[in-house]
Amino acid sequence: MSSLNLDDFTDLIERPDGGVRRDAEARRERLVVPPGALGRLDDLGEWLAAAQGSVPVRPVERPRVLLFAGDHGVAELGVSARPAGSAEVLVRAILEGASPVSVLARRLGVPVRIIDMALDCDPDVLPEEVVRHRVRRGSGRIDIEDALTAEEAEAAFLAGVAVADEEADSGTDLVVLGDVSVGGTTAAAVLVAALCGTDASVVTGRGGLAIDDLAWMRKCAAIRDALRRARPVLGDQLQLLAAVGGADLAAMTGFLLQAAVRKLPVVLDGVVTAACALVAQRIAFRAPDWWLAGHGSGEPGQAKALDRMALEPLLEQGVTVGEGAGALLALPLVQSAAALAAELPENPAPEKKPEQ
Repeated sequence: MSSLNLDDFTDLIERPDGGVRRDAEARRERLVVPPGALGRLDDLGEWLAAAQGSVPVRPVERPRVLLFAGDHGVAELGVSARPAGSAEVLVRAILEGASPVSVLARRLGVPVRIIDMALDCDPDVLPEEVVRHRVRRGSGRIDIEDALTAEEAEAAFLAGVAVADEEADSGTDLVVLGDVSVGGTTAAAVLVAALCGTDASVVTGRGGLAIDDLAWMRKCAAIRDALRRARPVLGDQLQLLAAVGGADLAAMTGFLLQAAVRKLPVVLDGVVTAACALVAQRIAFRAPDWWLAGHGSGEPGQAKALDRMALEPLLEQGVTVGEGAGALLALPLVQSAAALAAELPENPAPEKKPEQ
């Protein structure tokens, strides 16, 4: 019998400080730049102030990119442009600095951490710090079988919780969250369709490498079949993640919830992180107040999930590569908002006229 009670997150997660946000708004009214002239940067600065509980807002100085990695058995059906079980190749490219997120992270001076939850490779071929949270080798084919056992789903979820605590305890002040997976967008689409009550075709996108029409139809069929398995367990989010998610998705869900508990802001990347966020919202309705949507990837499932959570992407650059790259592009925007809110001077107080 599991001792994990997901309802505890509803009690543990508080909203960002509303009083601090009002103080930040009042300070914004006094700045030399007229209100509204900085557009959405004003809202970002006020959101950060509330998340930090600080006016003026503190600079974002210790961000980190976190990437949860896993292979999905559903990729065997040809739903991805990449071969099934090849996420290890993507992980190696990131570790070697040869991927888009690696280049951007170097440019921005942001460390990248990869957490292997279910890569389909021998764990000995990757560094210990990457594989130490691994739950299993690959996830099950969700159109015909569960992705995980109940025990594996709980272990993956708790691994995500532990990673959130590790980051919060180490002083990380903002996380850019992404995934490294093959078949992950298919599992994510199933979660979004199940939680939003839509059909497979509404949430099925082309993935990171733009699959062709035949692969898209195979993906639709896989999502349709997995949806039949997802709907009976919608009332139990951990069981839902076990049935049609995967170890990486379960871990990201746990991470997002515990990050909200620890008041650690998170920037979401693509459809996979959005799907996990949607599951987390179902568990604790206040949790999305701690998240930003970094960018719009063009995946219909992501758009559906963000709309359900009332999160508007910061950027629309058409980035589909995944691996946190699109969300990382939004980091300078968030840091700029913090700097403007903290460093712009206030209007001088009007001089009092001498009494006649």
